[in-house]
Amino acid sequence: MKNVKLGVNIDHIATLRNARGEKNPDTVEAARVVYTSGGDMVVMHLRQDRRHIQDSDVERVRHEVKGLIHLEMAATPEMEKIALRVRPDSVCLVPEGPKELTTQGGMKLDKKAPELEKIIKNLSKAGIEVSVFTDPEPGAIRAAHNMGADAIELCTSKYSEAWGKKLQAKELERLQLAGYLVKELEMELHAGHGLDYYNVVPVARIEGMDCLNIGFSIISRGVFVGLKSAVAEMKRLIQ
Repeated sequence: MKNVKLGVNIDHIATLRNARGEKNPDTVEAARVVYTSGGDMVVMHLRQDRRHIQDSDVERVRHEVKGLIHLEMAATPEMEKIALRVRPDSVCLVPEGPKELTTQGGMKLDKKAPELEKIIKNLSKAGIEVSVFTDPEPGAIRAAHNMGADAIELCTSKYSEAWGKKLQAKELERLQLAGYLVKELEMELHAGHGLDYYNVVPVARIEGMDCLNIGFSIISRGVFVGLKSAVAEMKRLIQ
């Protein structure tokens, strides 16, 4: 099995900091720990309501830490402008609901989405790799490909929430089939959402998997064993 990259989402470092309105825990320090512990990329979701990551977090991590930065964002003019200014190494376009606790599934892609296609092209023109967060559905994957996306990040929430081996195997098969299509279209294959230390290995072993983006389970584990150990443990599992 080839080396699967690990993107570590540090959103909930900011959640903890914001709970007290303090400067700590610092997202810059968290990013440095991620890189020194085996993480390949730092992931941040700059939400429109700024519930955790703030603009200053993205800017500081970009300019103060050496390493790959991956920005998750809604496909809006505001977020496009921020991405073009900060220049992360890569961007994942995700759906966003105003009252959701976390992202609810992949983007619902219409074959005719000129605004989304324009954003993808503008980001690509600036040298930013663009992925689209989709469910493991052929229609959505093909639509993202036709709009010029470089990569697909498959939403693994249904797999992660599946109860029992039979249902989990069914959802894993959906991800595998979607992965074949992504690679057939010569795109990068990423996955994430709800992955943890108990369910991640089968997804990491999907043929052609390039990168897994994982946040909540790593930060949660870090509370007990330390962030450095939590990142290193996840990296070992997916190799």
